[in-house]
Amino acid sequence: MKIAVLSGKGGAGKTMVAVNLAVAAGQATYIDCDVEEPNGRLFLKPENVQQSPVHTLLPSFDAEKCTGCRKCVDFCRFHALIYIKEKPMIFPEVCHSCGGCAMVCPEGAISEQPNPVGIIQTGYHGDIRVITGELNPGEASGIPIIRDALKLADDNLTVIDCPPGSACSVMECVTNADYCILVAEPTAFGFHNFQMVYELATLLKKPCGVVINKMDAPYAPLEQFCKEHSLPILDRLPYDPQVASLASRGEIIAEHNTILNSRFQSILAGIGGGVR
Repeated sequence: MKIAVLSGKGGAGKTMVAVNLAVAAGQATYIDCDVEEPNGRLFLKPENVQQSPVHTLLPSFDAEKCTGCRKCVDFCRFHALIYIKEKPMIFPEVCHSCGGCAMVCPEGAISEQPNPVGIIQTGYHGDIRVITGELNPGEASGIPIIRDALKLADDNLTVIDCPPGSACSVMECVTNADYCILVAEPTAFGFHNFQMVYELATLLKKPCGVVINKMDAPYAPLEQFCKEHSLPILDRLPYDPQVASLASRGEIIAEHNTILNSRFQSILAGIGGGVR
C-alpha cells in the first residue's frame, strides 16, 4: 500500500505524521518527496546512505547543421526555445525535456545532453528504507526527482511525504497512491488550505482521511466539513509540549511515547479498512 501524506500549508505536521507512521508500521519505505526542503532525514537519521544523481535532458544545437528553419521553435508549446541572432536559444527553466525539438529537426542538428537537477539518497533507519529526493538550488521543478524517487517504492508499506500545498508536484505524488492522509491544523488558515488538498484528492478520486494535528480544542468548521463530506477523522493529535520538545530535538515520537505509537498504529489500521 502507498500512503500519501499531504497538508495544505507548511508547518501543519505533515512530516511528523509521515515519519511516525513509517516507524509505527515497523517495516516500511519512507519517501521524502518534499524535494525543496526534505527534512524527514533529520528525524530518521538514515545510515549506510547511498546517493545517485538525477538528470533531465536539454537540447543542444549544432550550429554547423542548423539552417534556421525554426521548426524546433514552432514545435515547442512551452516556449522554451527562441531563434535570435541567427541561432536557437533555450530557456532551461521551462523546458519539459520532451525531446520533440530533436524529433522535428530536419537536419539532425539537435541532440540531448544530461542536465543535473538534484540527487536521491537511500539509506536505512532500522527496518525502514529511507528515500530522500533533493532539488539542486535554483532549479525550477522538482518533478523529475519526485518521479525517480517514487520508482524506488517496493512491496513494503510506502509512506510518501508530499510537498506542502496542491501544486503539480503534489499531484505527481498522489497519482499512484492508494490512500491520502490530509494533515490539518484546527485554525481558520489551516482549514482554508486543507480544503485545497481535499479538492485535489477528490479530483484524483483517492480515498482519504484526516489527521488533525496540534489540537487543543475542536475547530467547528473543520469538524463540520469532515462530517458533511463523510471524511473520516483518523485521529486528533493533541497540542502537547512533550511532542513539541521531541520534535525540536529531531526525535521520533513513536519511539519515545508508547501511547502515541499505538495511536499511529491505529491510524494505519483505520486506513487499511478505507482502501477499496
